[in-house]
Amino acid sequence: MSDLDPIREKSKLRVRTVIVSDVHLGMKDSKALQAAHFLRHTPCEKLILNGDIIDAWHLQRLGGWNQGHTGFIRTVLRKMEKENTQVIYLRGNHDDILDRFIPIQLDNLSITEEHLHATSRGDYLIVHGDGFDAVTTNHAWLAKLGGYGYNALLRFNRIIDWVRKLFGKEPFSLAKWAKAKVKAKVSPMGRWEEQVVELARWRQCAGLICGHIHTPTDKMLGEIHYLNSGDWVESMTAIIEHFDGRFEVISYDDFCRRTNREPKEALQTEPT
Repeated sequence: MSDLDPIREKSKLRVRTVIVSDVHLGMKDSKALQAAHFLRHTPCEKLILNGDIIDAWHLQRLGGWNQGHTGFIRTVLRKMEKENTQVIYLRGNHDDILDRFIPIQLDNLSITEEHLHATSRGDYLIVHGDGFDAVTTNHAWLAKLGGYGYNALLRFNRIIDWVRKLFGKEPFSLAKWAKAKVKAKVSPMGRWEEQVVELARWRQCAGLICGHIHTPTDKMLGEIHYLNSGDWVESMTAIIEHFDGRFEVISYDDFCRRTNREPKEALQTEPT
């Protein structure tokens, strides 16, 4: 921005509800810094952390916790204490260590498996989504093996993106491409969405919100409203509910544009 440009007034994105999933704290490729930046400047009445916030699978094998990951946790605690935000943590498959403790209710923090979110249109069922995944449900060892392969692809992808940047080309997500190909073979999207509709109808809900597959989505499946919050490894997206009841999938870049904030840079930008 030049000296002649007007000073941009920064603002906050005030909403009723924020839903984030798949931050994967403990993974080197977690965009925890950006996720915390988003949460700090998005005041809300309710924050739903929809699974795989902490990646216990990765931590148990490789470690990888850093200052940015601690900062994300501090941001959530600050929202609870300073903003009186109700925080609901739903367990995912990567943080299934919580199974032995849930349900937990501590003041304005609750940890559980699912949440019914009331709206003017009706209840929305919020679950992480691993229950729809045949591999995760029936072959946990294979899911963990796939998780290790995904992590390896992400590391290799840093080298690819670094080279592409040298030639002035846009980043390409090899990991997302490979994951989509595998999911299409093992758990076809059509079947995933069929299960979403079946569960929402069985629970008599107007909509269903999940994460798990790292694919941000906002669509109608017949009369059922299906939303997916994406992730904070690659897509950097979340779901927000406005005060008029509208849901929206918002990207981190869009958030920065709306609030006139500069995007936070990743802690690691060069291949290692």
